[in-house]
Amino acid sequence: MMNILTFDTEEWFHLLDNDSTKSEAQWVTYEKRIEGNVGRLIDILDSTNTKATFFIIGWVAKTYPDLVRRISERFQIGSHTMNHQLVWQQSPKEFRNDVEESIHRLEDITGKKVTCFRAPGFSIRESEGWAFEILSELGITTDCSVFPAHHAHGGMPSYGTPGPSIIEYKDCRIKELPVTYKEIGGKHIIFSGGGYFRLVPYSVLKKWTNESSDYLLSYIHPRDLDAGQPMIKELNYLRRFKSYYGLKGAERKLRRWLTDFDFVDIQTADAQIDWDKAPVVHLK
Repeated sequence: MMNILTFDTEEWFHLLDNDSTKSEAQWVTYEKRIEGNVGRLIDILDSTNTKATFFIIGWVAKTYPDLVRRISERFQIGSHTMNHQLVWQQSPKEFRNDVEESIHRLEDITGKKVTCFRAPGFSIRESEGWAFEILSELGITTDCSVFPAHHAHGGMPSYGTPGPSIIEYKDCRIKELPVTYKEIGGKHIIFSGGGYFRLVPYSVLKKWTNESSDYLLSYIHPRDLDAGQPMIKELNYLRRFKSYYGLKGAERKLRRWLTDFDFVDIQTADAQIDWDKAPVVHLK
């Protein structure tokens, strides 16, 4: 059994595809809650003796360098870009500059090499294969950006490999740890992170985790456990539901999950995977 725990380390207001939360110009106007939210996650990890990988956006590193040092002292860190923008809304040059700045900031603060990455909103689609080439050139060896289903901000529904795999694009090869799904009626149902994690009852989460015995990748945001966060009034009804449903019970659910199952970080999983036997996915 291999369960991998990851956190997309961003502020509660880092919501994508919403004009009032789009850039740093808007972010400075919102209440800051990330230090308390990350502290809550660390307390949970300590009490359950669990390791995890934190994908951190460069803006957090720039704004809270001491928080990043605190995380790095005990946990693996990776890049979640500098400014938390959708990949397909950027040119290859813009994407490269953004990721490169985030890597440099994280490495300068921690003194550790950054080798893993996740795109905001899983926004690397089949048409953005060039992103993997750029990541490889920047020293990223393991990516966790593939969402093998439809997603509001991206996704690769045609990605038919449900576990560790190798992505090939032109001359680059990169290790991929895709998000876990449950196949029901020919559809890929996501359950192990974000709003999906908050929506699914724990009995279902536990059952599907048991059934994903070979491999499971989770992704939790600090905001997913923050029941006290303000409401962003500009969101429509559907976005409010996705962003705020299940917040009150999420901390208890995560504690139960980490108590009932063993989780590891990406570097531990990477060392255990026989990559020579991993399936290869060719992107054009």
